[in-house]
Amino acid sequence: MIIDLPDTTVSKVARQLVSTREEGGAVALGRVLTLVIKSHRGFEEEAIEAANDASREHPMRVIVLVTDAEGDARLDAQIRVGSDAGASEVIVLQAYGDAASNESTLLTGLLLPDAPVVAWWPDEPPSQPGASALGRIAQRRITDTSTAPYSSDRLAKLEESYTPGDTDLAWTRLTNWREQLAAVLDQPPYEPVTAVSVRGASTSPSTALLAAWLGLALDLPVDWQYEDPAVWDHGIHSVRLTRPSGDILLERQTESLALLTQPGQPDHELHLPRRSLRECLAEELRRLDPDTLYGRVISDGWSRLTEPRESA
Repeated sequence: MIIDLPDTTVSKVARQLVSTREEGGAVALGRVLTLVIKSHRGFEEEAIEAANDASREHPMRVIVLVTDAEGDARLDAQIRVGSDAGASEVIVLQAYGDAASNESTLLTGLLLPDAPVVAWWPDEPPSQPGASALGRIAQRRITDTSTAPYSSDRLAKLEESYTPGDTDLAWTRLTNWREQLAAVLDQPPYEPVTAVSVRGASTSPSTALLAAWLGLALDLPVDWQYEDPAVWDHGIHSVRLTRPSGDILLERQTESLALLTQPGQPDHELHLPRRSLRECLAEELRRLDPDTLYGRVISDGWSRLTEPRESA
């Protein structure tokens, strides 16, 4: 069910939520958190779809805030419940003019009481998420350095502005890679890794984060390189770990399949697809405490990482 509330106020939206629950049987009981999505017009539906899918694992209230500083002061709202909202209830706020100037005021009356708040910027996050109006009311703050506006120094800026509770979906996309590499190193022979190399697309900040994590975890300098776009143009391409007995190579062959090569063992073809937005969001919502490993990688790991080598 979708309820449109044009030219309204936050208090009217809150009253309509109560009325909807009383009349239609929709309940807020069991909602474990409030997810606030700060997006731009035209990009919000993809984020809502991902949140609706993730809500089946994390029942929540989703508040989508779209602001436009132009025009007369006005607030339009929409409430989605039932089949239009997954296992959540979705409130879409579109604020114009002066009504868009104070984000925290728009949200305060709609947050679930005594429930944690997670803020997510699917695109164009603030330069300092933790210091922003929305970031100050959130326990967790999710950004994505792979989205617009993309620039080569965005990870460096994240290091400068990092606040405990920050995370980035470029890091979340590495979970399967990190698990696979850790599993390989947990098997015999238990030899030290003497060299590490990482390859990936120039548009993939996950490549740099993986290199920073490996350098931190193995206490080694990492040789990393952005591939020629004609060779590889999406995500991480390969990781090579050198040990005395030979090299371990995990190399993605296609967008979903990777080949694991190890000395003295048959090659293994692994299912290693790029993770969906829904999968990454659901993983981040499983923890509401600061991701301390990400904090170490974006600070200590990043500071020790050298510049990427030029592609051959």
